[in-house]
Amino acid sequence: MAAGADLSGGLEPVAVALWPPGEAPPAFQYSPDNVAGTDGDIDPTEVTFPGCSCLTSSCVVHVCSCLCHGENYSNLCLRPTDKEEKYARPVFECNAMCQCGESCQNRVVQRGLQFRLEVFKTEKKGWGLRTLEFIAKGRFVCEYAGEVLGFNEARRRIQAQTSKDSNYIIAVREHLHSGQIMETFVDPTHIGNIGRFLNHSCEPNLFMVPVRVDSMVPKLALFAATDISAGEELSYDYSGRFHNLPVTNREQKSLEEDNRLRKPCYCGSRTCASFLPWDSSLFSTPDTCSGSSPELFSP
Repeated sequence: MAAGADLSGGLEPVAVALWPPGEAPPAFQYSPDNVAGTDGDIDPTEVTFPGCSCLTSSCVVHVCSCLCHGENYSNLCLRPTDKEEKYARPVFECNAMCQCGESCQNRVVQRGLQFRLEVFKTEKKGWGLRTLEFIAKGRFVCEYAGEVLGFNEARRRIQAQTSKDSNYIIAVREHLHSGQIMETFVDPTHIGNIGRFLNHSCEPNLFMVPVRVDSMVPKLALFAATDISAGEELSYDYSGRFHNLPVTNREQKSLEEDNRLRKPCYCGSRTCASFLPWDSSLFSTPDTCSGSSPELFSP
């Protein structure tokens, strides 16, 4: 890829840089948004939500139906969870059916990349992603986009991998107040965006939030957990425990038993767990699901 080229091929609002010159990651099809997986179980492009009827340029709480859970953003930053709230709030943005304008403050993740980022070659972790400009705490950074799969296809792909293969498949489980668990599986191995280059860290500077726009199929959005300086590598906790509830005793036992199958962690943080997080549920039957994929709690 030529120097100054855009890794996204012009598909992002901001060009994605690549370093060093003359080198490039293995080929993949760039897509800024989720696409349907080959199993065809889920179509992330389908619009199923009704839109709000707000005729103003920007929607407000108590009036907009999309903001029934409260305000999502303040000056483009994700509003922090209140101390009295036990779980994270669900985030619903205004969508394609809404009457409000494109400048509505409840349209953030759907606008795509807004910061200058660079895919770069790391010393021990393969390719990584860093920012070329300052990012304030709470700002949306990028989405983790790829093929949206059903459980069976995600498990089939995981089990077909060898020890030399990099695993890009993420399993997100949202625990609802009703006790229901919603699962989302995204695989950017062959079709995906820059989110696929994010490395794990036991002390990350990003955290993941499922954001829904047009349907219940979420966008896996990554927000800044702290102020991030230009030149810093971007990372998140693959286990999903960062900004969420701690690992349970049952999960810890599973992690210890599976250490022999797990890959080493090179994040270099003070609290490094030595191994990358592991989701054993994709290697077992649904009856024995346990592991450390992102566990996100919503009311």
